[in-house]
Amino acid sequence: MIRSLTWVVGMLALVAACLPLSGVEVILTGGVALKSWEYLRGPAKHDNWWANFVRASTVRMQLEKQANPGQQFVWIVYRPAYVTRGREEGVDYLSRIRDTARKYGAQLVFVDTADQAYRSINRAGQGKGRITSFVYFGHSNAHAFMLDYSNSIIGSSKQWLHEKDLATHLSRNAFAPGAKCVSYGCYTGLSMSRYWREALGMPLMGNTASTRYQPVGEGRLPEGAGEWKL
Repeated sequence: MIRSLTWVVGMLALVAACLPLSGVEVILTGGVALKSWEYLRGPAKHDNWWANFVRASTVRMQLEKQANPGQQFVWIVYRPAYVTRGREEGVDYLSRIRDTARKYGAQLVFVDTADQAYRSINRAGQGKGRITSFVYFGHSNAHAFMLDYSNSIIGSSKQWLHEKDLATHLSRNAFAPGAKCVSYGCYTGLSMSRYWREALGMPLMGNTASTRYQPVGEGRLPEGAGEWKL
């Protein structure tokens, strides 16, 4: 009897190990620039289309849903940039984002500051299960996710998640062991990936050069101009 029980327990453990991790994917979506300001920059202008980062987020959801129909998402979006860009273009972009979240069954969280973004990431790993994957779409440099860029101040950022703040602002316990983390921001593979690993004990895949968002219009994820590094 004891031997039979031991066999059953062992088989249950084996089955559990083969099942996909229960948890949540967190998608952090940064804000777009104001079109009127960016067009003053000539060839250096960004964000011709308001939905570069939003569309990239939905492409990610589509691909993950195909692989795992039960995948749960917490979608954290930097709200102020879409308010001001929408006001500039006469469109309620927040409503469009809400409609998209409903379409994919994502839990939408609008944030107005970097501190709110940190807290939202940590909370995401407490409700529906720990974070099994994290993806960032937005402006960045080698050292920070820039939630705001060329929206409050032309060519500058007022809200960012900096590599040196990760260890004190993000909770390791919010992430599942082996969580897959990817940044589709520019240049994060040069420095921020290393700080992410040191702060959270897991790699962040990032590109060493600029990130191209043109493929999202064709239903593909952004492409990096450089090397993808962990």
